Amino acid sequence: MVKEADVHLSVARNPRAPQQTAEVTVFANGTIIRAQERSENLYASIDLVASKLSRQLRRYKERHTDHHHSTGHSASLTPSTESVLEESSIDGSLLEGKEVHLPNPGVRKKYFPMVPMSVDDARQQLDLIDHDFYLFREEETKELQVIYKRNHGGYGVIQARD
Repeated sequence: MVKEADVHLSVARNPRAPQQTAEVTVFANGTIIRAQERSENLYASIDLVASKLSRQLRRYKERHTDHHHSTGHSASLTPSTESVLEESSIDGSLLEGKEVHLPNPGVRKKYFPMVPMSVDDARQQLDLIDHDFYLFREEETKELQVIYKRNHGGYGVIQARD
């Protein structure tokens, strides 16, 4: 189910408020699932983010199992670990010829495909990525919209007006 995972571990060098962060972004069958946790101990942050990610992946899997499909449809088969490892074995070092560099502390850019979806699908994506908002392309109008979690519960949608 998981095609790729991006893991960032960081340590804030503030002696008054030590924060060690573990952030994981998982790409599973075209869906992005994200979790982030902070604590004073990096190992605790890793454990917390692993638990959160496990719950999110379980919820995602439950929503996409065969019993949620209409008659005559079934979920695509997930290849076995062995077959994936045989297809994409790693030869050599992943670090050879690469330099360590710190990212620019300014603006961080992210790119992802904007597949048109309904507001309900966007709400499900928002729940999976663990952010306060989610930018998506609405399937009927093809316009960009933002769905967000409201402070007092529920969700809101921001639409552009000409």
